[in-house]
Amino acid sequence: MDIRVQGPGPTSPFLSARDLFETEHDLSLPVYVQLRDDPDERTWAGHYEDRHVLNISRQVASSAMARELALHEFSHMARYEQEHPSHVQSIEEVLYLALAGKRVERRQLAHCHQIANHMKDIYADDITLSVGPGEKLLAYLESSLAMALADRPGTPSRPGLERLSPSSDPEITAVNAAFALALAERHDLVAADHRLYDLAAAAATDAPSVDFEGFRDLFRDLGTNPDPSGYRKDLVQATRSYVAGEGPAAE
Repeated sequence: MDIRVQGPGPTSPFLSARDLFETEHDLSLPVYVQLRDDPDERTWAGHYEDRHVLNISRQVASSAMARELALHEFSHMARYEQEHPSHVQSIEEVLYLALAGKRVERRQLAHCHQIANHMKDIYADDITLSVGPGEKLLAYLESSLAMALADRPGTPSRPGLERLSPSSDPEITAVNAAFALALAERHDLVAADHRLYDLAAAAATDAPSVDFEGFRDLFRDLGTNPDPSGYRKDLVQATRSYVAGEGPAAE
């Protein structure tokens, strides 16, 4: 596996992630690690005919999560090279099939993209968690969900949870919570009394129109090797149901 770090910055997280990844997997194309100056730049992978590109800020590359994030992106690259349905299915096609003739808010379209990304992440992390430990990922899921939650005015029954900004959207937060819990359960990362259950329950309560359990079941139980048609059907149904406010099990 060929890794080429471009620009000044740490290299050890990427080499360490490569060593873990190579215990069970490999990539045909080289990986160019593009270290960026913007500290707010999200970590993401690009795929091209002759290479993969891992985009990451120098600040994140120096963080405690750097190795785990790199390993996660290597897993996306592997799924792309495998032509796994989750990584080659066009989201635009899914949106057309699911929402043709419907008027949909722009924020809901963005949420539909996020649902598709969650399904991609499930399959990438099936690789990630087969070669690396899950403790840091679980802590990351827990802290991310905790930061997205807040008490509604007049509901003192959930002390200690504060929504960070008025723009936080409880509906997609509930889907994100379903994803976090599903991923943790899929890989046996949580005990029954883990705090993630309380956080997820709070997110579900904040968004009664979202079928939290339906999304949780969908994410957790995705088949290991779906055929393209079946995967597209699942994603179309999840998209249609989220926009309808009914959940992925709706008819």
